[in-house]
Amino acid sequence: MAAAPALAAEPDGLILPPGFHATVVAEGLGPIRHMALRGNDIYVSTRHGQTAPSVGIIALRLGPDHKPVQTEHIAGIDQGTGIKIFRGALYAATGTSVVRMELGDALVPTAAPETIVDGLTATNHPIALDGQGDLFVGIDGGGGANNCPDPATPKDAKPKGLKPCPLLETRGGVWRFNDRKVGQKLADGDHFATGIRNMSALDWRGGDSLYGAWHGRDATAKTWPELLTAADDDAIADEMFRITKGTDMGWPYTYWDGVKKVRLVAPDYGGDGKTSPTENYYATPVAAFAPQRPAVLDLTFYSGSQFPAKYRRGAFLAMHGGGADGGVRPGGHAGYNIMFVPFERNRAGTPEVFADGFAGVGPDAKQVKTAAYRPVGVAAGPDGALYVADSNKGRIWRISYGETAN
Repeated sequence: MAAAPALAAEPDGLILPPGFHATVVAEGLGPIRHMALRGNDIYVSTRHGQTAPSVGIIALRLGPDHKPVQTEHIAGIDQGTGIKIFRGALYAATGTSVVRMELGDALVPTAAPETIVDGLTATNHPIALDGQGDLFVGIDGGGGANNCPDPATPKDAKPKGLKPCPLLETRGGVWRFNDRKVGQKLADGDHFATGIRNMSALDWRGGDSLYGAWHGRDATAKTWPELLTAADDDAIADEMFRITKGTDMGWPYTYWDGVKKVRLVAPDYGGDGKTSPTENYYATPVAAFAPQRPAVLDLTFYSGSQFPAKYRRGAFLAMHGGGADGGVRPGGHAGYNIMFVPFERNRAGTPEVFADGFAGVGPDAKQVKTAAYRPVGVAAGPDGALYVADSNKGRIWRISYGETAN
């Protein structure tokens, strides 16, 4: 009896479930962020102030072999992270605004961008559209700060947070705008949800609601060693929420312990690592990622039909990789992978690893300074494949199911 043919090794040592296969679509794009796809075209957001090849939005047109046959740039639109395609138009965040560009048959638009929203806090903005006329824009809380600092706190004293936090009036939440109306300002939007610290992952789940995922507190035990152990710090989760009108996700007053599965009062607000808030209006995450915060950077819901049934309408999340302790952790940090959250109707299930191996061989490779690749963006293509972007070298993979490996 002839032996079965050996399966080809996945590129870059990626580890995928049985039946899945990855190919490299593009590489050398620089510090890229998120992606949006239209047919055989991929649009990639980038960080601010980069030089070639990572300038503005990178537009790639793929040939039949899923390799670029044309590469263009849309200058002047960067540092926004958020990028979506909706009804023939490209929506992209710029850092202080969200613009809209009509796409024709050409790879890049010929008309000037329309500014839908302007005057936002300068930061990365995730965006999502519900298909009913609404554009959702996320605005970070304190630029990654753990709390809402009280300026009257002495420099040598423990951090103390303001309550109510004035930052939450213009940031630290999600705003809803008209997806076609130009010239909107923050005051024109609906302050839809609040209580986020640092969020880059936002997507609309068809027939359901808006979902977002964000980074939990960093280095809490370092500041409060008398209250939290290193294990307590590791238990502080990155959180994923179902976001509806009025949702309060708890920052800066609280955090979610992903091991104990309980919300706790932040030490900056009198917490002791054990006490839950008396307020009952803080939302419970639909999924939490702990121990060790994996640095969730992107989120997409799978609406295709190529993947097996268990993946349909579920969420894929790009985990950039933890490293908040600033040092080398024996065994590496969490993240550096693609996680999957299954959904049964509108209820989230238990997160599981979908794709791994991006950092390199073995768990020790999962370090910020030594990882070969760090997933930063994830998007489902019209062809039913899943596309993953890397921030280290600017590589994009295409993960398909049931296709014959080349």
